[in-house]
Amino acid sequence: MSSTSISSLILFIAAMIVAAGVAGTLVTAVTDVSGSVSTQTGNTAETIDTDIEIISDAGSDAVYDGDTVTLYVKNTGENTLASDGSGLDVVLDGEYVVSEAYVDDGSEIELHGDDHWRPGAVAELEIDLAAADLEDGFDAGGEHRAVVTINETSAVFEFRT
Repeated sequence: MSSTSISSLILFIAAMIVAAGVAGTLVTAVTDVSGSVSTQTGNTAETIDTDIEIISDAGSDAVYDGDTVTLYVKNTGENTLASDGSGLDVVLDGEYVVSEAYVDDGSEIELHGDDHWRPGAVAELEIDLAAADLEDGFDAGGEHRAVVTINETSAVFEFRT
């Protein structure tokens, strides 16, 4: 009789160890999923609250002067965007433009009337075609397309030179 109770006790202890292991694994998995959902929710909220618009005049001679393409980009969203140009991507005629070609003195984009890219503020992106290595492929007198992206939000601008 005592051998039956000892066997039952051993099986009970084994079952508790297995249950504790499964519970620990589940707690870890739930914590990881919860963290991922929180991160994704924050990123989605940031993306939704971010909006930009290129307000340059496509018919103006001020867009292209032979050496540079100047784009005026307005923050029309609810977020204050980074004034150092981080997260900002520019594509001109299908070619990615390195940030050194439009970031003023290597640290910040040029903002009009403010030192932060707040909602309503306008940033001036002067794309140096030589620094962007686009001077040879940029056709004066042709049609061009610029795409500016930040926080997964894009604005497209088409113009003629």
